Amino acid sequence: MKLNCASVCIGAGLVLASCASTSTMPDSPGVMITGNTATFNATHAFSIKVPEGAKKVQAWLPMPDEDDPSQEMSNWNVVSPYPAKVVHDKDGNNFLYVEATNPKAGSFDVTTTFTLSRAEVRSDLDPSKTRPHTNDEIKELAEHLKGSSQSIIDDNARKMAKDAVGNEKNPILASRKIYDAILGYVEYHIKDPMPDKEKKMQATGTGSSVKTFETKCGNCTDFHSLYAAVSRAAGIPTREVYGGFFKTPLDGKDTDASYHCWIEFHAPNIGWIPLDVAVADVYTADFKANDNSKPRAVLTTATGYDGPDANMVNYYFGNLENRRLSWHWGRDLTMNPPQAGAPLLWNPRGYVEIDGKPLAAADFTRKFTYKGVK
Repeated sequence: MKLNCASVCIGAGLVLASCASTSTMPDSPGVMITGNTATFNATHAFSIKVPEGAKKVQAWLPMPDEDDPSQEMSNWNVVSPYPAKVVHDKDGNNFLYVEATNPKAGSFDVTTTFTLSRAEVRSDLDPSKTRPHTNDEIKELAEHLKGSSQSIIDDNARKMAKDAVGNEKNPILASRKIYDAILGYVEYHIKDPMPDKEKKMQATGTGSSVKTFETKCGNCTDFHSLYAAVSRAAGIPTREVYGGFFKTPLDGKDTDASYHCWIEFHAPNIGWIPLDVAVADVYTADFKANDNSKPRAVLTTATGYDGPDANMVNYYFGNLENRRLSWHWGRDLTMNPPQAGAPLLWNPRGYVEIDGKPLAAADFTRKFTYKGVK
């Protein structure tokens, strides 16, 4: 079965707010969608292995977030041997849902293709333009002050927040203090100077703030899980965004670009301000890349890596380049229809159940590739 934009019903539609000129985020008057855009033709390919005797296959696959006004998608197309439709989870995130009843044993593929234009996002970081949250605002944003299954507001998070923030009540100034504290505490695991097989620095595997605090290293999810726990402990509404990079070195290559995540924190009168402390860490002065770590660094950022850069460290507090896309907001996701398994820690790669049980990672593959449009 083959679907195109016209045949897929998704409510408000998948053609998002235009990125052609500078504007502000609808809920964030101090966060600017600039006219600095980049456009890519992308392919997201999934392969699902079905065992003999399976009765039902359910797949929830990522697709560009329809509610992110900094990106515009067109030419959306789905090729699937089984029925596919766009659904929304309990938090409003959109996913492609594929269901197969009494499927044939063996593998089948689902492929989505689309064109995506992404705008650079820049924030007004003037602390005089914001203020502490009111009690009413705290109540309204209470969901973003709660911990999650892996981003836990424990005594360590509370102490780290107190040590970093002190008596600072301004959310922009306090958030920058937390940003700097995380930069000084956690190291991106790709910095390990040893060859891949001998690396000691590793990600937690679940984006655990507790383990990240203990090991002081991790990947983007680990960085931002700890950041979120500390930020929420400081009373600043915070949310996590899952997406990916259109990495310059992989442009036009038949190589999966993996996924990435970042943070948004809330400041009154400004709105939801993005930051990416994980990528910022790659550019810190203390990282001396060698022949083992530099290739990893090159593939961890949007545009490659040429060494420490204080400007990039500062840039990623409040700003995002145009070589990325967002898939969904939040963690502990409940799909639609609800999955039989536990809430998903994240879903930028896709999730599959067969007869109500999660499909083993070895039986499900995903590849995200793209080519820049000149």
